[in-house]
Amino acid sequence: MKLKRHIIFACLFFLCASTIVAQKHTIKIPKKAGIYSALLPGAGQVYTKKYWKIPVIYAGLITSAYYIKESDDLYRLYKQTYLNRLNGNKSDEFSTTTDNNLLILTEHYRRNREISALLFTLTYVLNIVD
Repeated sequence: MKLKRHIIFACLFFLCASTIVAQKHTIKIPKKAGIYSALLPGAGQVYTKKYWKIPVIYAGLITSAYYIKESDDLYRLYKQTYLNRLNGNKSDEFSTTTDNNLLILTEHYRRNREISALLFTLTYVLNIVD
């Protein structure tokens, strides 16, 4: 029984030792990873073998891009509706909404668009810095 334990322990020891020796310790250059990430988001993380960060980066970029598009569409809709009302065209789908509320909605979605663009840029820059 003792001999069997010693043989198992010896096998595990040599297996671990050979695995450690077989691993390559290549030095990753941060500047190179940054350039890769600037060209293609996530490429620097592939270079440094930090694969788990790639979905986080793309989730941030895609979510920000979605909200930029959505806020821009709504901003343009409310702005055009308000401008149409100023020109005397009152036949719109927002007939129950006042002019003041249209201005508030226009500014709200303009601000959301700008914040989303800032978050998109911040995510892209953090991707490069990481």
